[in-house]
Amino acid sequence: MLDRIIKGIDRLNHNIGEFAIWFVLAMVVLQFLIVILSKLYGISFTPLDESIWYLNGLIFMLGAAYTLLHGGHVRVDVIYRSASDTYKAIIDLAGSLIFLLPLTFMTFGLSWGYILDSWYNFTTHEWVFERADGMPSSLPLLSPYKTIIWVYSFLLALAAISMAGKAWRYLSGRDKTYTPETMSNLVERS
Repeated sequence: MLDRIIKGIDRLNHNIGEFAIWFVLAMVVLQFLIVILSKLYGISFTPLDESIWYLNGLIFMLGAAYTLLHGGHVRVDVIYRSASDTYKAIIDLAGSLIFLLPLTFMTFGLSWGYILDSWYNFTTHEWVFERADGMPSSLPLLSPYKTIIWVYSFLLALAAISMAGKAWRYLSGRDKTYTPETMSNLVERS
């Protein structure tokens, strides 16, 4: 059962991360277009500028769990790199349960009012659909963009559960090795 949960979480985070990678290409193309329009033709278009910010945030928020899955987050490598598999598993288990999981719950909880207020004004009982800087020329996507904070929290919480599950598998003797590079092996074997 634990194996299926870990595989499912890893597959979801892997696929979402692979999708988010395309936002990097979109961001580069848009930035190139913005520079060309601005420098050659003197044209500035606010929604294009804002789309770069949106894409940057989407890359970070949708790619965070993917990066964790593939061992790309920064660790204290001086200690962690040369440590035993048991030490690594203990650090990852403790880090997931003591730090990462509570952080994702805090992020979700503390962003609740911030996100809901961007969609709806509970004082006047009107839909808001917040825009950046409240400007009519801004993209009307700030409310859905802010909602990605919840998606980020959810995906990172799932990644923490998966990491803790993998560490637990090793510490309980079900896996023979435990290294950051093998953290994504369940996705690759599927």
